[in-house]
Amino acid sequence: MQGNAHQLLDQFQRPLQDVRISVIDRCNFRCTYCMPEEEYSHSYNFLKEKEWLEFDEIVRLTKILVNLGTTKVRITGGEPLLRPNLSELIRRLTKISGIEDLALTTNGSLLVKQAAELKNAGLHRLTVSLDTLDENIFHQMSGGKGSVNQILEGIAEAQRVGFKSIKINAVVKKGINDHTILDLIKHFKGTDQVVRFIEYMDVGNCNHWQGEHVLPNAEILEMIHTQFPLKPLNANYYGEVAERYRFADGSGEVGFISSITQPFCGSCTRARISADGKFYTCLFATQGTDLRAALRSDASDEKIYGIIKHIWLGRADKYSENRGLFRSLKEKPHKVEMFQIGG
Repeated sequence: MQGNAHQLLDQFQRPLQDVRISVIDRCNFRCTYCMPEEEYSHSYNFLKEKEWLEFDEIVRLTKILVNLGTTKVRITGGEPLLRPNLSELIRRLTKISGIEDLALTTNGSLLVKQAAELKNAGLHRLTVSLDTLDENIFHQMSGGKGSVNQILEGIAEAQRVGFKSIKINAVVKKGINDHTILDLIKHFKGTDQVVRFIEYMDVGNCNHWQGEHVLPNAEILEMIHTQFPLKPLNANYYGEVAERYRFADGSGEVGFISSITQPFCGSCTRARISADGKFYTCLFATQGTDLRAALRSDASDEKIYGIIKHIWLGRADKYSENRGLFRSLKEKPHKVEMFQIGG
């Protein structure tokens, strides 16, 4: 089986460069923009362990994806650090030739205990979600789970064991945590960590998204620039979703992910695999393709390769660019939830 990394382009000439692999749909937080407590306290049935993709299956799929041109792999959840023996999977993924970047996104609550084993297993990079340094607002946004100090201690431990340039992702909700933006900047300015502000998105269905809760990143940029002058940076690679800026005094970097006000569908190179093995071509997708069934029915690598290739060649997703049209529909499509496929 040989890949056609330079030829596998979707309907808008976007390559299959990145894949996000969810290893678990469970989370120990109940963030209001992802898995609000009132939606999941009693009514939602999380996947059973036997329904998760096994590590052998994840490794096999990743090798197939690399043959299709994938060079960047990110492990997500739910909260991925809840998946038992995760460092074993990381160790196995690092041995796959062709993966140039192996990263993980976490809420940081379990990093103190697991940062060292993740680093020793070969994980390249970490992204930690931290929406505010204000403890009360943090609890409001996390559903009363975890604490700011817990996350900061996890970040410090990750830095101690050797992780560089940890990304700090902050989802901003207007009227909730927007007045604490500069606190994050002041805390991480002058360190290797990079704070990235993410516009509140209408991912999934359960967060009951309303546009008035979105604070445009252009306003956040101006807010920061007024106190701490910024200079734009070039993208690190094709398909990078964050607009990057450095502080004019050289004391660090900040990023902005603006899916609502400045959609980047035109250069989106990401696919997603849910914990139960469904392949999704968009964060806002309404349905995925079941690869677990193929994996567990003795389908050959060539067969699975062909399935994924066919899907990607037909991919025409541009949800964020067409958001207004979708949201104007009388019956809005039911989208996959963020905790099922990662952010």
